Amino acid sequence: MAYSAITSPPPLRFHSPFHHQPPKPHSIVFCSFGNQKNPTSKTTCFFKPNKNIPIFSHRPLLSAPKLRFNVQYSAGEEAEPLVTDTTNQEDFSWSSVILPFFFPALGGLLFGYDIGATSGATLSLQSAELSGISWFNLSAVQLGLVVSGSLYGALLGSLLVYPIADFLGRRRELIAAALLYVFGGLVTGYAPGLNVLLFGRLLYGLGIGLAMHGAPLYIAETCPSQIRGTLISLKELFIVLGILMGFLVGSIQINAVGGWRYMYGFGVPISLLMGLGMWSLPPSPRWLLLRAVQGKGSFQEYKEKAISSLSKLRGRPPGDKVSEKQIEEALVSLKSAYKEDETEGSFWEVLQGPSLKAFVIGGGLVLFQQITGQPSVLYYAGPILQSAGFSAAADATRVSVVIGLFKLAMTWIAVLKVDDLGRRPLLIGGVSGIALSLFLLSAYYKFLGGFPLVAVAALLLYVGCYQISFGPISWLMVSEIFPLRTRGRGISLAVLTNFGSNAIVTFAFSPLKELLGVENLFLLFGAIALLSLLFVVVIVPETKGLSLEEIESKILK
Repeated sequence: MAYSAITSPPPLRFHSPFHHQPPKPHSIVFCSFGNQKNPTSKTTCFFKPNKNIPIFSHRPLLSAPKLRFNVQYSAGEEAEPLVTDTTNQEDFSWSSVILPFFFPALGGLLFGYDIGATSGATLSLQSAELSGISWFNLSAVQLGLVVSGSLYGALLGSLLVYPIADFLGRRRELIAAALLYVFGGLVTGYAPGLNVLLFGRLLYGLGIGLAMHGAPLYIAETCPSQIRGTLISLKELFIVLGILMGFLVGSIQINAVGGWRYMYGFGVPISLLMGLGMWSLPPSPRWLLLRAVQGKGSFQEYKEKAISSLSKLRGRPPGDKVSEKQIEEALVSLKSAYKEDETEGSFWEVLQGPSLKAFVIGGGLVLFQQITGQPSVLYYAGPILQSAGFSAAADATRVSVVIGLFKLAMTWIAVLKVDDLGRRPLLIGGVSGIALSLFLLSAYYKFLGGFPLVAVAALLLYVGCYQISFGPISWLMVSEIFPLRTRGRGISLAVLTNFGSNAIVTFAFSPLKELLGVENLFLLFGAIALLSLLFVVVIVPETKGLSLEEIESKILK
């Protein structure tokens, strides 16, 4: 391998992804030639920055330790670069991305909190001594409505947001979600009767529907691409933290008179923090560009707002050149997705072309996330631990906390590794473990009843594998796979699919258990898990390290 340093090499033409002019005189170029005798051999050149030698007249848009260039010979014959996997990663500071992640992620924490708090609130609500009400003697249907009221609200919220997602924008949607959380928590906490309580549960559920739609959208569209996987997986961690918080508040208030009111009302201050935080953040720059291209206002005004928004999100001076260039590049990509005579997608466009491909990927993942039996397996956590002789199993709250802490630890592993290993390896490994654990649970209830540790191991294997795969990765893929043109509607359909399939699994669990038996039900879930593994291997692409625009251009088209 030979290296040469030359000034203004006349026989070569340089093509840079940032600049279309050759390097200035006195710029130093280092080239490595695979075979000097063969002019068509592979050649790679690098600019070596030097403080005393002017290489470019202005700073590049994206920072990289070295800039790679394809070299083309003057005879017109292009040489292949030795390294083709160029990665241009955006400069950012962690301090500038914390708040644009934290406030939207509170929407996920409040969703998890409702799950955890409801488990304790239903016990408090039905207690003659501790409920503090005269209508504590709830029927099975009434109790079911209290528990699933937020789920119905989330389903309704997913439906309502579908046609108005792009009109509201990500920021305003999350502010609306925070307000619904506030009013839902207050109405539920102060409910004088069952009907008012159910109305409050419905309001809170509407907030869940909007938050679970808007939060991944805002985070994905505002964070640097190289940490997108980490941040959206961290949002799943916030959901698990919310569940644990709900369990903790429930265990503290379980012996208080009217404790269910405190359990449901505890989320109100967090909701206010979320709303005020979102109010202080700028709109998504990509949403502003979408409105500009759709012709919803002055193009130049929306463009300037997008530049200002990106500058604020990255902690840069207002209107800086780096943000301006990034917005220009995003506009080029976005304009190519729109025909000149069509400024806005049709209502059903999300089920056509690239958007349909994205929905198959994202919607398929959130569907399999639910129909592999996740609610059902956790339903059996208490009996499984109790059969293994764990004394903590006698206390439902303690068992829930133990499982929650394990979920938290495994989700943290996914957060640390998702942008390192990628989406597909975590999905393939995790779903394989889910299938194995379900078959082990089936075997336990069929013929391994004398080995309770098998059931405990299978339970922990299921929870752990779910939290490194379907738990965080499904929502990550949903947030990044849809084209900007239909992203708002596409994600609302995916959220609707998630909550709808959750409702179906929840309602069908008892009848299926009676019809098939527990052992065959887990066997059915195991077969579905194998089908989902095939889906991941064949259909789901790898999006690690790609910008949202690159995903749209390279994967969907």
